Amino acid sequence: MANSSEVVERALEQGEGIFRLFPNWVPRSFCIPGKRIKLHPDDYYAFGAHRGGIDERWFASTTKADNGPETLPDEGLSYIYFKDGRKEEKVLLKEAIDIMGNDILGTDVMKKFGGWLMFSKFFDNMEPLPHHLHHDDETAAHVGAMGKPESYFFPAQLNNHGGWFPYTFFGLNPGTTKDEVRKCLEDWNKGDNGILYLSRAYKLKPGTGWDVPPGILHAPGSLLTYEPQRCSDVFAMFQSLVWDVPTPWELLVKNVPEEYKNDLDFIISLINWDLNVDPDFYHNRFAEPKPVKPVEEMRTEGYEEFWISYKSSDFSAKELRVFPGSTVTIKDKEAYGLITIEGHGQFGSLSIDAPSLIRFGEMTSDELFVTQKAAREGITITNPSENTMLVMLKHFGPEL
Repeated sequence: MANSSEVVERALEQGEGIFRLFPNWVPRSFCIPGKRIKLHPDDYYAFGAHRGGIDERWFASTTKADNGPETLPDEGLSYIYFKDGRKEEKVLLKEAIDIMGNDILGTDVMKKFGGWLMFSKFFDNMEPLPHHLHHDDETAAHVGAMGKPESYFFPAQLNNHGGWFPYTFFGLNPGTTKDEVRKCLEDWNKGDNGILYLSRAYKLKPGTGWDVPPGILHAPGSLLTYEPQRCSDVFAMFQSLVWDVPTPWELLVKNVPEEYKNDLDFIISLINWDLNVDPDFYHNRFAEPKPVKPVEEMRTEGYEEFWISYKSSDFSAKELRVFPGSTVTIKDKEAYGLITIEGHGQFGSLSIDAPSLIRFGEMTSDELFVTQKAAREGITITNPSENTMLVMLKHFGPEL
């Protein structure tokens, strides 16, 4: 077996600066799979029923999932996949960046950030999640973690049904007081603690998205969601009952220091109050796709590309659509991961396609990682179909 450095070097050479990534599935014990991520129906409980169903697929991840004491050593971590004839090799993306970060991300990125600080995922839940937040850097530092901003985009290709509740509660009603939130926490064991009475729900629209900075309470609805985010897995659940299923207090204080696990003032301090009660919340957080340049100009060249996550300095994302029968060359400033969600074609020297069904543990041709050098030189992409768009979602790290 070749060592990791050799595998990474050969994969770089074979793909001309582009890696294939192996599918990376993550279960959640508190979720019900929406079954839109193309996993085979027999495989949704491949980690064991006690671990919960698989309702997430992580992309370009150097972050281990935080799924309790039974979390596997590599759970949530993406692998580079390399095949030479009949020989197959896998190396963790995190390990590859540790070894050859300057070649993969660029010297300037490694000097400033020291690695790849984001990942993206598909979140595919049949029901809504509890009203919760993700910590900011200051509060996450108490448990040795980084804060977690994230964003949402709802791809039409993967939302053939809306699940049981395609609405998301965001924030707190303007005028809500900390005493009202404190009362909800005091009532945790009385059933529904009423936190949603202090919030408002928005109907989710396929083809659009939302920006969710740290500290904002949100109860994600049941559309399949593409979620670029910072490389962290911290959260605090503030809702005690979801569809008559109790939320354990432990999920509220999972990322709270031991001495503060029953300190309601500390727990309330996790909330970014100004962002939650913002009277212009919709205007400031809703995200319509924005073209990267004039749409008609792109269409004459055979493609369309839109910013779909653009309100955070910690990450960003684009949707690229290559028209049937077109060949285009696309340049980007920095390294990125991508997932193919419609069609098939050629991406540089590698073929890509969006599979209709995936077995757990099976390799696919839908996920890639593009090095900084290859991104800046430009990738030639061909869509050979006569009728079907070739559509990819591209996720980028923090701004330099």
